[in-house]
Amino acid sequence: MLSIQQSLSDACQQLQPVVDSPQLEAELLLGYVLELSRTQLRTWPETLLTDQQIKQFKELLDARLQGQPIAYLIGRQGFWTLDLIVNPETLIPRPETELLVELALEKIPQHSKWLITDLGTGSGAIVLSIAKERPECHFIATDIFANTLEVARENARINKVDNVEFIQSHWFVNIDPKYKFEMIVSNPPYISENDPHLQQGDVQFEPQSALSSGAHGLDDLHDIIKYSGQYLKKEGWLLLEHGYDQERAVIQLMTAAGFRSVEDFRDLNQQPRVITGQKH
Repeated sequence: MLSIQQSLSDACQQLQPVVDSPQLEAELLLGYVLELSRTQLRTWPETLLTDQQIKQFKELLDARLQGQPIAYLIGRQGFWTLDLIVNPETLIPRPETELLVELALEKIPQHSKWLITDLGTGSGAIVLSIAKERPECHFIATDIFANTLEVARENARINKVDNVEFIQSHWFVNIDPKYKFEMIVSNPPYISENDPHLQQGDVQFEPQSALSSGAHGLDDLHDIIKYSGQYLKKEGWLLLEHGYDQERAVIQLMTAAGFRSVEDFRDLNQQPRVITGQKH
């Protein structure tokens, strides 16, 4: 029989060569098996695991050692102030994307009643984070895949966000043209289809349709920028996440589409990450 403490120690030794935070990941995996928080694991380190718990923990640990993302193994990922369900049909929300949420909240006045859309919502990470803090706004979140939208709906329920409407749509296709938004946000696919990063790390397990976009990764960004003007109110905002090497190209696309006050912002790693622009 193994205790919590022994199990974590053994797991950390195995994870050490392959992950950046072996203690954290070991605790997340074991906490998932035992249905305990990381704090509870530390509170009862001498608790013994059953044979079934040891078997399940070993299976999860082996899968992680083979490279499978921990978020998919435990089915959860923290983002902004939310705890989100994720699965292999959704992208794993990343800390860099919180910059998009931060910039959106800076522009949306408190107690405003803006109409805002999040295109390609995935797990709902972006739209739910913003909607939670701007409860008087109304949000429309789109995704091309029905199964992905179900994950986003469930995340809205779990996080008690009730001001988001979900629509199955490829970008603007199923959005009524009568809608005029104060803000459009999106984290679209932006990796070039031949980029070697698609075969590395967590990314190789994520849905490729949500990651790559044409030979230069700009196809979806181009389409969103091209049509956003039709759906934005005058002086409405467009906020887009993009790749680290796409700053110049996306600025040119935004400027050519008639947006003003175009500005690019850097993420936690000081990489160009989010561009904002305002409709004339």
